[in-house]
Amino acid sequence: MSDQEHAVTDEFERQPVPESALKGPGKFWGMYAGEHTAGTEFMIGPLFLAAGASIQDLILGLLLGNLLATLTWRFLVTPIAMRKRLTLYYQLERIAGGGAVKLYNFVNGVLFCFLAGAMVTVSASAVGVPFGVTFDVPENWYQLGSPAFTAIVLVVGAVIAAIACRGYEMVARVANIAAPWMIIVFAACGLVSYAQMKSGAPFTWDDAVSFVQAKKGVQQFGFWKIVIFGWLCNGAMHFGMADLSIFRFARDKSSGWAPAIGMFLGHYVAWICAALLLAAQIKLHQDTTANPGMLAWRAIGWTGIVCVIIAGWTTANPTIYRAGLAFQGMFPNSKRVTMTLLAGAIATVAGAFPTLSGKLLDFVGTYGTVLGPMGAVIFVDFWLMKKFHLRSEYAHATGSRFHPAALIAWLLPVIAGLYLIYAQGVFAAYLVIPCWLVCGLLYLGLSLATQKKA
Repeated sequence: MSDQEHAVTDEFERQPVPESALKGPGKFWGMYAGEHTAGTEFMIGPLFLAAGASIQDLILGLLLGNLLATLTWRFLVTPIAMRKRLTLYYQLERIAGGGAVKLYNFVNGVLFCFLAGAMVTVSASAVGVPFGVTFDVPENWYQLGSPAFTAIVLVVGAVIAAIACRGYEMVARVANIAAPWMIIVFAACGLVSYAQMKSGAPFTWDDAVSFVQAKKGVQQFGFWKIVIFGWLCNGAMHFGMADLSIFRFARDKSSGWAPAIGMFLGHYVAWICAALLLAAQIKLHQDTTANPGMLAWRAIGWTGIVCVIIAGWTTANPTIYRAGLAFQGMFPNSKRVTMTLLAGAIATVAGAFPTLSGKLLDFVGTYGTVLGPMGAVIFVDFWLMKKFHLRSEYAHATGSRFHPAALIAWLLPVIAGLYLIYAQGVFAAYLVIPCWLVCGLLYLGLSLATQKKA
């Protein structure tokens, strides 16, 4: 079997990606456009409006936040990925040992499955519209949608998992095909919604915000909160180094700029356009339900339905792929395809609980707080260990199955962060960088203590 044929079935989970399997920048620009101009945008955009963000703060705050996110991917993740060419999970195993990172891999995989599950919900919301099947976000997370909606979720989830298990090549191919068309459709949604808002009686963004908050209570989502959210809503992927698993395939450094297309066309243009969908729906129907399928249907009809289906798909695809690699890292002798199908099954079950998709502003900050800090371990191990005369990849160098420094350094700030989120009500995205810094310092300190002692 040639290297090229081998790459289709083997994702090089436990070895560096060979030269023959490296990919040009186009593969990355397409994947990031497809992943981030996609399903989450149909949910998160309207949630900004519902949370009380002004249009001025949204435009300026997202501009700065998305610039910071792009720079973090380019200068934090890409250099390490191209030097090591290993998945996040195998790189952590070489640092801390297989026994120490199993817990992290499990948490990582499950949280990515939950994120993918929210995207399955998004796609299912569009599939259901022509059949009169919609969903409301229940008050309690453990409540399922209607039986008909649950059935649609199961079918959509099965299709998405089948694509993801084919590997990175297939994930990137789907995104490359879908992304240009979806970007145009998002722009159309924004333009049509803006025209609907301006037609007839005067109606503004602030009027829509006031209508939502009269029903659901007053909230504040100001400029700096928008900046931090735009920067760190994908904290697990850049600060947390999850996208080492993606950029290990990069042939040259210019691929590291690929997240920019997702940030500025997806997390900027698409979020604002999706928010305008809700504003127009409030004016025309006095309906505050952020149902992606219905929002798109009311704006541009069947084109919107197809776009929402594909949008959820192109976000869930690479997310399930990452989750499958995490589970495969727990069981090194397992097949990646099997673990990806397992991830797809978990994501599908999660998608049947619509509350998850309605809480994305909180969820993405929480998963960044939980998964992001472990990226500091990789950063310290790659850049600082030799400067302090310490061994990098300590477990691999010593043959150890369990070097606890990384696990302890990760758990302590994460536990503190979760306490602040759920007991003190701190906005989750605020904690990604503090937890990351504490984790890195703890790992360096524990490594100095344990390696010198050894």
